[in-house]
Amino acid sequence: MSFVTPESLAEQIAGHLAERIIQGDLKSNERIQEGRVVQELEVSRGPVREALLLLESRHLITILPRRGAIVTELTPERVRSLYDMYVTLLTMLADLVARNWNDNNKQVLLDQAMRLQELASSHDKNAFILAGFELMRKAFTIANNDYLAQMLEDLQPAIHRTYAMSIRHSPDETELSRQFFSGLVTAVLSRDTDTLPKIFHSYGRHQCSLVLAAMQEEN
Repeated sequence: MSFVTPESLAEQIAGHLAERIIQGDLKSNERIQEGRVVQELEVSRGPVREALLLLESRHLITILPRRGAIVTELTPERVRSLYDMYVTLLTMLADLVARNWNDNNKQVLLDQAMRLQELASSHDKNAFILAGFELMRKAFTIANNDYLAQMLEDLQPAIHRTYAMSIRHSPDETELSRQFFSGLVTAVLSRDTDTLPKIFHSYGRHQCSLVLAAMQEEN
């Protein structure tokens, strides 16, 4: 029997604040006042402080001495560094999946890829983004590398933030993303490990440039 641990209050608070950061309601360098969060959510300070530590570990906020918590600033350098790391890790993940998939475990990838295709033409852009991250998580089991999975999970909220920003400024971007996922799944299932780095680096450069353009518009 397996047990499912319910989300702690701190996780729920962290999820609430993360969503506000990802959707752009809380901007770069904006202070997150602990007391205000306590009042708005009607919770005690302990879970709020724990939630802020979780958000810092997920690269969404920065906790500064004597200043408290602020939304992590997005700079061109940070965005480029984030995508460089994420693309490298995703390439490793896809390479492992391409080498390890078999007839018993590939169906879960095909089902999620089909889900992505269906959502690409819908108006629910956030659902499409989340489905892309879910495809990544489906791949974790096949790749069988817990360290790699943890690193990707730690970066996922920061990537979600930048990707949501690019979608807000370029709504038609989901069509290119659909093509990316389609080509990626084809390469993985054909075990074409030579093509995978090209697919990721091309899409990563494009995505990074969209985020940088969106940042200029917001400023």
